[in-house]
Amino acid sequence: MGIVPNAPLFRDPVYDGAADPAVIWNPMEKAWWIFYTSRRAFSPGIGVSYMHGSDIGIASSDDGGKNWVYRGTAQGLVYEPGKNTYWAPEVVEHEGIFHMFVSYVRGIPFHWEYPRAILHYASRDLWNWELVSPVKLASDRVIDACVIRLGNGRWKMWYKNEGEHSFTCSAYSEDLYTWTPGKAEITDCPHEGANVFFFKGRYWMVTDPWHGLGVYVSDDAENWKRCANILREPGERTDDGSMGAHADVLVHKGRAYIFYFTHPEVSEDERNDPGFIWEYRHRRSSLQVAELVVCDDGLCCDRNHVEMDLS
Repeated sequence: MGIVPNAPLFRDPVYDGAADPAVIWNPMEKAWWIFYTSRRAFSPGIGVSYMHGSDIGIASSDDGGKNWVYRGTAQGLVYEPGKNTYWAPEVVEHEGIFHMFVSYVRGIPFHWEYPRAILHYASRDLWNWELVSPVKLASDRVIDACVIRLGNGRWKMWYKNEGEHSFTCSAYSEDLYTWTPGKAEITDCPHEGANVFFFKGRYWMVTDPWHGLGVYVSDDAENWKRCANILREPGERTDDGSMGAHADVLVHKGRAYIFYFTHPEVSEDERNDPGFIWEYRHRRSSLQVAELVVCDDGLCCDRNHVEMDLS
């Protein structure tokens, strides 16, 4: 039997800025975990400083995804001394080892023009992480890794390359440790947060072009066809009345669930005003979930009527 998840699915009780979710099964706890960017929404807003200085938060559910509880932050994500910035975790498991690929920014900048990198960490318990190395990619302005294993056993990463017009670029690995940069794959518009998954016999990619979520489909995980956006129109559930942002998709028992975040109190006029100063109520963000189905335009998503089975 399916359950109706709470809406919002989760809010961070410390800074109220949960964003960029990544969902994985924790076999030790027999529970679902969400790793997420813990933006400091409830902090002074000096430029975009509240977007920086973030840890990677953890929420867990042991009741099939209906209720989620805050568990703290991922431990061991230390790269340099001081207070630094960690964004957009991607977590995969291979042969009993969990691998996290996380975006990193030194310090707490109050503007966007700052180098970023993607760091690789490893763990056996999902709590305690050890640095493996920075991932050598196409520029020093890279964020938002997505990693999957292809049908041929090779690993592939997609990431936002701000050094190339904020397009999604790729990289390949045989072992998750050494990566060879590939090419730019999604170049029709600037965007971030690419997420790739295999569903109903094809590869799908969801991106965040800041106008709902872009959808692409491919037979080979390399050549992509653009489909219609999803989660562009506001929903009716609590905290779901704005467009969806930076998502992760979990395919489980033949069904696909999209975990995304919203800024519930940001109007379209405010979002489109470059001079608008975001206060706490605008900066706060909530996690949500909905089901994806294949339809004529690519993927469809009814965010108002959600039922899922994560048993």
